[in-house]
Amino acid sequence: MPNITDWRTSTRTQGQGQCVEVGFGADCVGVRDTKNRAAGQITVAVQRWQDFVSGLKHGSFDVL
Repeated sequence: MPNITDWRTSTRTQGQGQCVEVGFGADCVGVRDTKNRAAGQITVAVQRWQDFVSGLKHGSFDVL
């Protein structure tokens, strides 16, 4: 399992309990459920994560 550190939760969750955490490693990004950290995480390559975030910012996943 990659060494992921610096886990962050979105400031927009405001303690609602329905969020994920994102952590950063040397060559990958991890995503895990804040309420169930023991269940593990998924990891993706940094470039894939950057593509995903860019898609979010540009509305690529918006439902019309």
